[in-house]
Parts: sequence; structure tokens; C-alpha cells
Amino acid sequence: VQLQASGGGLVQAGGSLRLSCAASGRTFSDYHIGWLRQAPGKEREFVAAIGWRSSMTFYADSVKGRFTISRDNAKNTVYLQVNSLKPEDTAVYYCAAFTGTGSIYDISRYRYWGQGTQVTVSS
Repeated sequence: VQLQASGGGLVQAGGSLRLSCAASGRTFSDYHIGWLRQAPGKEREFVAAIGWRSSMTFYADSVKGRFTISRDNAKNTVYLQVNSLKPEDTAVYYCAAFTGTGSIYDISRYRYWGQGTQVTVSS
């Protein structure tokens, strides 16, 4: 599966964005899809993910209540609505995918990666 992330930008603290992850290739609904981010000088970290059946969603504690992940299998797209943005949310956001079992929080499980989209939050 090929992934393309978009929707990033420059926003003020408290603002919102909707990130999109468009997939092509194999059957999209077979994959768990996650959003992960990497800030300058920091390791890549898990942000949110949605299971292949789309009934289960998962969030890092730092974004719970502010970010919402959803998927539209008919459009082969996963969305990440990011609200109440903080300067510490500034990072390159990647969407990634894997199939099968394994912890959805484990970054090493994600086999397929998109190119990333930059989110910058000004204070």
C-alpha cells in the first residue's frame, strides 16, 4: 500500500487542522493505520491509530481529547482532526500502516510509511 499525507500547515496555538492520509494499492481496509510524528531533535512517537475494522481507536495521552482519528474505507482515506493545537505539537506528521497482529502503539510494527506533512504551531 502507498500512503500520502497532506493537510499540514502553520497555525496559531489553539487552532485546528485536518490531516489526511490517502492510500492506494492493496485493499485499504485490511490495514491498521497510524499517525506518528517527529519533532526536531526528538524520536518519532506514536500519536493515534485506528484498527482495520475502524471500531477501535487509540491515542497517545498527550493528544487525548484534542485529536480524533477516523477512516473512510470507501475513499481509502484516514483523517486526523487536530484541535486545540499547542506549540509542542509542532512536528512532521506521518501516516503509516501495517497488517496482522501486534501492538498498534509499537512504531516498529508499521511497515508502510507516507512522506509526512509538516505541522507548525506558533505561540
